Amino acid sequence: MEDIDLRKAAVERLEAKREFWGHLFVYVAVNVLLVVIWVTTNNGGYFWPVWPIAGWGIGLAVHAFETFRRPIGEDAIRREMERTARR
Repeated sequence: MEDIDLRKAAVERLEAKREFWGHLFVYVAVNVLLVVIWVTTNNGGYFWPVWPIAGWGIGLAVHAFETFRRPIGEDAIRREMERTARR
């Protein structure tokens, strides 16, 4: 890869990480607020914040996976091309 391509890839990864950390901050802030609302209004009743915490948490986990998984390396691409050529 040329320096320009490497720089572009690095900038994209840094932006993706920044977006993830922003998403995580909003997730924590909103869900803390929901738990505070639950505490102040329910006096220990049904813990309804579990549903947005769990649902949004699944989305956040997928976002984390997409952001932090290892990029496909040149060796993996070469091996796949060789396997494809043999077929």
